Amino acid sequence: MTVLVTGATGHLGPLVVQRLLARGAAPSDVVGAARRPERAQLPDGVAVVELDYDRPETLGPALAGVDTLVLVSASEPGRRAQQHGAVIEAAEAAGVRRLVYTSLLRADTSPLPLAPEHVATEQRLAASGLAVTVLRNSWYHENYGPDLARARETGVVTSGTGTGRVASASREDYADAAAVVALDDAHAGATYELAGDHAWDYAELAATIGEILGREVTYQALTQAEQVEALRAAGLDETSAGFVAALDAGIAAGALDTDDRTLSRLIGRPTTPLAQTLRSLA
Repeated sequence: MTVLVTGATGHLGPLVVQRLLARGAAPSDVVGAARRPERAQLPDGVAVVELDYDRPETLGPALAGVDTLVLVSASEPGRRAQQHGAVIEAAEAAGVRRLVYTSLLRADTSPLPLAPEHVATEQRLAASGLAVTVLRNSWYHENYGPDLARARETGVVTSGTGTGRVASASREDYADAAAVVALDDAHAGATYELAGDHAWDYAELAATIGEILGREVTYQALTQAEQVEALRAAGLDETSAGFVAALDAGIAAGALDTDDRTLSRLIGRPTTPLAQTLRSLA
């Protein structure tokens, strides 16, 4: 059985490859795929092929002979649905049997501006002839590296999330779940809501960062208008600032707050604590 993992030069894809090997896959049965394969740094014995979401001519050759495809969602908001659709169409044509897709927590009801493209992809997958597993991931701990860096300089964590809570987990946790389901046909047809075991708010984030840095760090809650103004002052354009503020507004509304333990059950261990990942980043 050949498992192909897209995004082999990104943050999540290489970790999925590593976890596949850790869970018993032979290197010869795992393939990484990337737009620039020469940049991939994967374990010995794992092949790398060119696969560019925007170049259809690369899709068929990359997917030839693949049994299971782990489709790591693309990184360009506004283009994801089209890019994912091209890959799904190519997977159908190539005879891929199973597809594992990394979506968004509660995508079908989420207020986050990222959700519609994930919903469109899930709908395309449902209409395909593939055996599909959807992994609806919450946020990554690693997303908060920039907050840690700013707090080191300023002693402040700012956001427009209010008292909203985030059940985040480490990238490795989500990668491990992808490996588990990719290697077991019993997960075909399932949609899993995946999140960390502990949901925290930004006051707790600030306190955690303060403990790691050994200094006082406070949380400053911003209104959506104040956040847009601050982001624009930091150099973001109006559209980008509005997008980031909308993400925080969704978190404030509870988009990433859950006590679901499906992720830890899938990987057979507790999810990684936020503080552990932030310490490694510090």
